[in-house]
Amino acid sequence: MLRIVQLEGESLIAEVRRPAFAHDWVEHAKTAPAQVIERLAGATIAITNKVAIDAAAVAALPDLKMIAVSATGTNNVDLEACRARGIIVSNIRGYAVHTVPEHVMALLLALSRNLVAWRETLLAGGWQRSEQFCLFDHPIRDLHGATLGLIGSGTLGNGVARLAEAFGMRVRRAERKGATVVRPGYTAFAEVLAESDAISLHCPLTADTLNLIGEAELRAMKRSALLINTARGGIVDELALISALKEGWIAGAGFDAITAEPPPANHPMVDPALLALPNFLLTPHVAWSSRPAMQTLADQLIDNIEAFVAGAPKNRVA
Repeated sequence: MLRIVQLEGESLIAEVRRPAFAHDWVEHAKTAPAQVIERLAGATIAITNKVAIDAAAVAALPDLKMIAVSATGTNNVDLEACRARGIIVSNIRGYAVHTVPEHVMALLLALSRNLVAWRETLLAGGWQRSEQFCLFDHPIRDLHGATLGLIGSGTLGNGVARLAEAFGMRVRRAERKGATVVRPGYTAFAEVLAESDAISLHCPLTADTLNLIGEAELRAMKRSALLINTARGGIVDELALISALKEGWIAGAGFDAITAEPPPANHPMVDPALLALPNFLLTPHVAWSSRPAMQTLADQLIDNIEAFVAGAPKNRVA
């Protein structure tokens, strides 16, 4: 009988149906890195969201035949080790096509309209002391007519483009950094940095995209520009970002992902002084997690497992 081990049951709030074949299902609410090999011993199929399954774990688990990643990103799995062993790795695709773009637009709107600063003004009694019906303490910008640069034009990037265009924004898709040829429909990376009023990141975290946005890129952006990252934390050099926000290289940033999740108390991106800035918004990796999106994810997760057992694996990344 096939043994399926879910390493992070608490990472998904949804009705997860059981696969339509004989199996032994073992579910753990959460799993620490040191528990991975022990818990996956004898497992045919492992389900992981963010818990790492590295080369050492792959080598120590001779019964493992499939890793079902309950997310789109697969940087927590050693894909080369899996390919060498013939282990199928499948991920989830398209489930967040509405929820992540909506989160991006929420961050853009909150920053453009200075909602955090206005809330602080109200809490401090600023409007209550006003001698006229409104205040002009904080600037408000419209999305209409602004240029949005997209770095990554897959399902999520295209979803953001649709919403941005509905707001009247001009969308420019960035060519890969360092590319010598610009594809039709794309704009040179440097040009997107220099001319966009806001930039939204939608690329995976790979060796090529690690610190894709660093000090040079942040300084190349408009001082009035916003940077939105709902992808992965390592795509942006976080120390450079903090300097950019504090020194005014850019106007603001909205992030839903950072390099350590959950972050330790001393992580620079959760420094209270940074979080108190009105031009910085950080959410705890929740852009993907609307209830409808999580149910779609759960359904696709089991579809992937059933397809593997039927001999026709889908959504393969390895």
